[in-house]
Amino acid sequence: MILMNIAYIEDFQTWQQEFSFYIPVNVRFSETDMFGHVNNVSPFIYFEEARIAYMNEVDLFGPMSQETKKVPVVADLQCNYLKQMYFGDQLKMYVKTDNVGKSSLDIHYMALNQKEELCIVGRGRVVQIDSQTGTPTPFDDVQRKKLGVNE
Repeated sequence: MILMNIAYIEDFQTWQQEFSFYIPVNVRFSETDMFGHVNNVSPFIYFEEARIAYMNEVDLFGPMSQETKKVPVVADLQCNYLKQMYFGDQLKMYVKTDNVGKSSLDIHYMALNQKEELCIVGRGRVVQIDSQTGTPTPFDDVQRKKLGVNE
């Protein structure tokens, strides 16, 4: 498949092979629009669901509560729509960390339908902030290790 000018994907084959974590997503009727395909806001819900499951899988933030000091906040989010999705489609919603900064990480997304067809790709920046001050706070050594950063 040829992806037209998606700036965050240099080599699609390499980019795609770097994904390993995914969650299943069943497209619900309520996520479709009057034309019968998935509404353009629904992929952002899929991204959120996959991102949270991924962060829980790597145990990046530990248990979250009202007293949690370090919290993840989405700073930006982007989606490229490549193939229509419909009610009843069964997606594999992949997520991976693409780049880790001092207090932020770039996360990439990819969804394949039940025919293994590429439907959507996306990316977003998540910033770790101090819940009291609202300012970015660096990842500690334990978090960096969980993200695969060996510095």
